[in-house]
Amino acid sequence: MTLTKPNLLPLLENLATQLEGELKFDSLTKTLYATDASVYREIPLAVAFPKSESDIQKLILFASQNKTSLIPRTAGTSLAGQCVGNGIVVDVARNFTKILEFNKEEKWVRVQPGVVRDELNQFLKPHGLFFSPITSTANRAMIGGMVGNNSCGTTSIVYGTTRDKVIELKVFLSDGSQVVFGELSQAEFEAKCHYETLEGQLYRQVRQELSNPENQKNIEEQFPKKTIHRRNTGYAVDVLLESEIFTEGGGKFNFCKLLAGSEGTLAFTTEIKILLDPVPDPLEIVVAAHFESIHQSMKAAQVAMKHPATAVELMDKIILDCTKESIEYSKNRYFVEGDPMALLMIEFTGKTEVEAREKGDKLIADLKAAGLGYAYPVIGPDLTKSAWALRSAGLGLLANIPGDPKAVACIEDTAVDIDDLADYIDELDEILKGFNQNPVHYAHAGAGEIHMRPILDLKKKADQEEFYRISEASAKLVKKYNGSLSGEHGDGRVRAPFIPMMVGEENYQLLRRVKYTWDPDNIFNPGKIVDTAPMNTSLRYEAEMVTPEQHTLMDFSAAGGILRLAEKCNGSGDCRKLPASGGTMCPSYQATRNEKDTTRGRANTLREFLTLDKKENAFDHPEIKEALDLCLSCKGCTAECPSNVDMASMKAEFLYQYQKTHGVPLRSKAFAHINELNGLAAILPGLANFTLSNGITGGLMKSVLGVAPKRNLPEISKVSLRKWYKNNYNKLPGKTPVIKSLYLFIDEFTNHNDTQIGITAIKLFKKLGYEVKVVDHEESGRSALSKGLLEKAKKHAEANVRVFQDIIDGDHPLVGIEPSAILSFRDEYPRIVGKDLVEGAKKLKFHTQTIEEFIGKEIAAGNIKSESFTEETKKIKLHGHCHQKALSSMTWTQKMLSLPRNFSVETIPSGCCGMAGSFGYESEHYDISMQIGEMVLFPAVRKAEETTLIVAPGTSCRHQIADGTGRKAKHPVEVMWEALK
Repeated sequence: MTLTKPNLLPLLENLATQLEGELKFDSLTKTLYATDASVYREIPLAVAFPKSESDIQKLILFASQNKTSLIPRTAGTSLAGQCVGNGIVVDVARNFTKILEFNKEEKWVRVQPGVVRDELNQFLKPHGLFFSPITSTANRAMIGGMVGNNSCGTTSIVYGTTRDKVIELKVFLSDGSQVVFGELSQAEFEAKCHYETLEGQLYRQVRQELSNPENQKNIEEQFPKKTIHRRNTGYAVDVLLESEIFTEGGGKFNFCKLLAGSEGTLAFTTEIKILLDPVPDPLEIVVAAHFESIHQSMKAAQVAMKHPATAVELMDKIILDCTKESIEYSKNRYFVEGDPMALLMIEFTGKTEVEAREKGDKLIADLKAAGLGYAYPVIGPDLTKSAWALRSAGLGLLANIPGDPKAVACIEDTAVDIDDLADYIDELDEILKGFNQNPVHYAHAGAGEIHMRPILDLKKKADQEEFYRISEASAKLVKKYNGSLSGEHGDGRVRAPFIPMMVGEENYQLLRRVKYTWDPDNIFNPGKIVDTAPMNTSLRYEAEMVTPEQHTLMDFSAAGGILRLAEKCNGSGDCRKLPASGGTMCPSYQATRNEKDTTRGRANTLREFLTLDKKENAFDHPEIKEALDLCLSCKGCTAECPSNVDMASMKAEFLYQYQKTHGVPLRSKAFAHINELNGLAAILPGLANFTLSNGITGGLMKSVLGVAPKRNLPEISKVSLRKWYKNNYNKLPGKTPVIKSLYLFIDEFTNHNDTQIGITAIKLFKKLGYEVKVVDHEESGRSALSKGLLEKAKKHAEANVRVFQDIIDGDHPLVGIEPSAILSFRDEYPRIVGKDLVEGAKKLKFHTQTIEEFIGKEIAAGNIKSESFTEETKKIKLHGHCHQKALSSMTWTQKMLSLPRNFSVETIPSGCCGMAGSFGYESEHYDISMQIGEMVLFPAVRKAEETTLIVAPGTSCRHQIADGTGRKAKHPVEVMWEALK
């Protein structure tokens, strides 16, 4: 359904003036909301960001009067296309984010639908309570979406589903009236039936339909088995039937049971009251049972369910192989033994670790007795988080399969009785073999639900047809076992066409009558659950679509080109996590909460405009420029995005291509040539610093370049590091014999601005017994990369590869002080140099180290010892550089700073500092830069005692800390130098 009136724009413009929130209908915003985490794509009519309940009521009336629809949306991670439609998408994630009321004694909380599940649990943790459904998307999944989908998650075998936790819902009905649904006694139910309102009509209809013996019989016979707690096929009339109104001895009637899992098709929810559980026993262990076949693991799941496990989760070989190539998740494979076809991760909790391990040992004994599995490593409480992170990454990691064929969500949500699981999976595997499929298997084995995905290329007509045939065959098999076609991901548009088969035509017509009693004009999320379009229509890609090839300066061939790199984003929304969840990605989204500022939003924008482009310059789209504007190039996505969507590199390439048409702005030229400008300033550093710091000349310079007036520009050192090294190195006292030689990369920032840090590093190395060699080389090119001057960056990269490729090896590493500069060798250089230098660049990649990596490894080798350092007590708060977190590890810095016996190091759980090279200096980005700093970093620094050392390896991070807090942050080498005896 879409608006058919010709005066579309005036109607929308008029509506926009009536809302407290926003209504947007520009091409960029509509592109951002045309997809979710499913395979579907529909351009919406508009996107609304309501600010009040009054806004939502006005949207409902507008939709009703103008024959359009509303598609409710929170995090937009739906796998069945629930958040996609051609009406008005209503995003409540931005403004409906309040925790409204909490009752500790009665164990409930009332929230708005945009509250993030993990954020809610952080609020509840001090009170010993939590909201128990835990999805793999829990750090961005919102309570409204969890209710709409009836989310379950890994621990549903103990705690049940979201439906089991919903106490009350405050909603708007399709006529714009507002009601509260909750538990009702028989007398209260009957009283509701007498209301002369739409609400009363709903109660009368359900009484009439579910009192009908024939309807009761049909539901009992055709709906999924009641032993399957993950039952999300159609509307939950089978659950309503179990109430005391229709079944003797049943529980209280509550329409919330119907609304949970209704995918926003019946009403629009504005408040949710949910039941809480006590926080589980504090210590957990995970038994990671290894199997040589999927069948064995399914049989083992049946054994595990006879034990007091809190989670029984599957990962197969395909998923495990994907983790090998992930920067972030390869670190979490430490417990994998050999090359298993499947792993079952079985969690036990206890008040003590011993208690939890005893439970695990009993399971292991039973598995061995049954001849199931070949290895059973037990993961202790301190490591379970990383193990579960490996499991949670499954969805996103599947997008890493190279090429256009992808693991497609269509049959991944079926649930059967646990006793039927092994046979069901065996049969489904046989069916899929008939389609030449070797599917992915993972997820909730203990709940009878295995997320299986066929590998299909939905750009091909044949595979789009196969998409349907595989889904149909799966549905028939689920029906044979009387299972649920949807366990937790919902029907949406991918499974809804098979609902008549699953529940029978009579029951399907009952579901339709329910829908159109609640929503006679079909304004709430039409085309989901009932009356859906064919499941292989409105896909992201048209059949036989040819993927356009763009010529790029950077090499994106590993992903199949820049467009396919953007296409790797499957919409899982990991980039929407909030600051408290840790990590770096995406700092601007964490500050703005705008979809535009996520990696997903940027990737969708690139995909849309590069795919449909008709311009001579495919990158010449202001929409792409706007979407990428607040990307800080932090590189968090290269590690934390399970699909490794490298937005920093795509932004650099976009700027390069876009500037071919529009030219390079003066400010970009200035920042990209900062090394040359600093070189000129270094001729008369005193004059240069006076000019930069003087209110008149400095202010004029900032104004011309568009630099924020409140920023302090970096000073020019009195002597360059290169010059100091040449004049002083051989005079320095040092330890003999020399332990090792290293080549120091003198980056452009340390050379002219942070010279003293460079001097300190050289002195430290010499004192510790290392020979520091310096050769003539060029700047890193980092500034040019960030501003899209890729030809300049390429020139520097090629020159540096030529200089270092024959002198750097494992015994003579290249070591750098500024993370963003030295890590260019590891990240961009192999992808930007000419073909004749690629092998040399790849060799350098493996022998290039940050200064912390070098020292950390030398500590591990026993070459640097704590005896060389003070025994004075020091507290250190450490903020890591984004590029270090993404491309290296902060572990090396922690190891280095913890070497002195009485130094205690606390890593601030901050993401990006907000400065990000030149980003925070730019006047239009100053406010967002400081906002990012205020999320975690600035408050942590301010709370630190005056005697606590603030440490930050990155030059821009140190400047941001100074501007934001007034505290001076040190580089780690300064701390180590001062700590030397």
